[in-house]
Amino acid sequence: MTPDHRHVTPPLPPPPAPPPPLRVVVADDNPVVRAGLTALLSGRPGITVVAEAADGRAACEAAGLHRPDVVLLDVRMPGVDGLSALPYLVRIAPVMMLTYSGESAIVREALRRGAGGYLVHGEFTADQLITAVRDIRAGRPHFTPTAAEAVLTQLRTTPPPRNATAHTTPHLSPPNTRPFPTNSATTPKALSRLQPSMAQSTPRRPEPRLSAREAEIMDLIASGMNNQQIAAACFISEKTVKNHINRIFAKLHSTSRSEAAAKWLGNWGDPR
Repeated sequence: MTPDHRHVTPPLPPPPAPPPPLRVVVADDNPVVRAGLTALLSGRPGITVVAEAADGRAACEAAGLHRPDVVLLDVRMPGVDGLSALPYLVRIAPVMMLTYSGESAIVREALRRGAGGYLVHGEFTADQLITAVRDIRAGRPHFTPTAAEAVLTQLRTTPPPRNATAHTTPHLSPPNTRPFPTNSATTPKALSRLQPSMAQSTPRRPEPRLSAREAEIMDLIASGMNNQQIAAACFISEKTVKNHINRIFAKLHSTSRSEAAAKWLGNWGDPR
């Protein structure tokens, strides 16, 4: 074989460049909390804290300057608080509330103003926080149990309008705000038992009872979750969710999610 015909191995292509880090702004008036969150987030691969803020005004300025991927926002801060800063911040980046404030009214107001998730201190681990930050950027919101309870309590205690048709679905939050999957093992069992108080002009016809799991899934359907979100919330596969939904539809004599939700919120029989 002559030198001209020798096999030459082509050079390997360069490795792909790593994705840019997820950029976060941390807003909390407690310097210890800010420092702890910054150290935790910055210590994980692919995440960097680009700015800290001690109040809502500073958070807005930092977000406008750095254009982060996610904003972590406390509720109660001096000067401009978190709720007041939310409408501006959500136009720049997804915002996740990260706070000690778990009051139902505050949770609902934060979601109404566009927050993509709501975590209450003491109800999540470091790993769960990291997962939540990454998911918020991708449009997958997170709630801890206290926040989830506030959302579902509002849903279950708000009666549907009179003469609601099978196509009427409850309006709980802004169009771009979805309820966040929460760990079903820590969600209060009372969530599935809440029923709106409605006067009944005609006797209810008896309905088959839903199991505890079916009632939980029906609550999540009524709150607006899709099958993927329900699977994440309940730590089951999407196929299992579909099987539960088929049984629920059969028991509620429904052919669609909206029809099942209307009947469920209309208190068709005791779910227990």
